[in-house]
Amino acid sequence: MEKMSLTAQARQQLKLAASSSSGRSSQTVYGGHQRSLRQTVIALTAGNGLAEHDSPGEATLYVLSGKLELIAGEDSWKGSAGDILFIPPARHSVQALEDVAFLLTVAM
Repeated sequence: MEKMSLTAQARQQLKLAASSSSGRSSQTVYGGHQRSLRQTVIALTAGNGLAEHDSPGEATLYVLSGKLELIAGEDSWKGSAGDILFIPPARHSVQALEDVAFLLTVAM
């Protein structure tokens, strides 16, 4: 069995995002393209985001720190540390309202 600290991963990814020209950083912590379950810690600096995209499967977004907004068409949901958002099966985007780190879980 393996163990990891999502808090430490969030801090690390936020540090990397702050030094990146794109204002974002990510690290897959479990699974990958060859598995049916993938979990990725993603960090975005305030004002940056993930452009509109499709979800490759069922997905959730768990906010580890900071605040974000998930946008799907005319609907939007705000999330802050401790919130879990259920990603709709529609094109969507994510916007960092402040520096944010979240765990994206996707089941293919």
